[in-house]
Amino acid sequence: MEGGEEGMSALPSEGWLIEHPLPKPARLFPQARATGYTVDDWLKLPQTGERIELIDGSLVVHGVPAPNHAICAKRLVRLLDDARPDDLEVAEAVGIVVGDDGLIPDVVIADADAMVSGFPEISFPEVVAVVEIVSPGVGSRKRDYEIKPPKYAAAGIPTFIRVDLEGKSAPRVEVFQLRGLAYKLDAMAEAGEVLTITTPFHVSFDPAILAGRRKS
Repeated sequence: MEGGEEGMSALPSEGWLIEHPLPKPARLFPQARATGYTVDDWLKLPQTGERIELIDGSLVVHGVPAPNHAICAKRLVRLLDDARPDDLEVAEAVGIVVGDDGLIPDVVIADADAMVSGFPEISFPEVVAVVEIVSPGVGSRKRDYEIKPPKYAAAGIPTFIRVDLEGKSAPRVEVFQLRGLAYKLDAMAEAGEVLTITTPFHVSFDPAILAGRRKS
């Protein structure tokens, strides 16, 4: 190197570091324990960009969704948003209070006033439907098939929709309606078929549009 360029480094000088100390690591969870968290603890979590759910007193951190999962959610939101009435809103990854749990469905349909209120969470009766897009992995499938649906039902959310992106006839969409204390299958369709949802509003589509290359 020539002249003043000799000895230059991309690293900051010691003096710069003294004047600009590195930030201290932020405490993500309000208390260092494995279980026993409450909805109040969950609501106090900082906004980190991760999906952190409160399930049975434990904080469950979800990684970034796979691209096909994210595309499915985006397309479904657009489809539902085009069909919704003015008193409802549709959005991805909204935190909802479900009894003693804090859950983040992939898609939420809820009262429009509640959705635009600015509050960090909403709950029944504002929520009229939730959608879970099943992620790969035993733990994720168990949550979307066994753990979360009964919690949504116990909270009184009228409609539960599940989208499975795996399997021979995927995408497969199942629509459940609350009957008493449990969900009952109301409609189901696989790729190449037509699914008709009547509650909370009417919309029909082929589940195939939720995955794969978009056709012009």
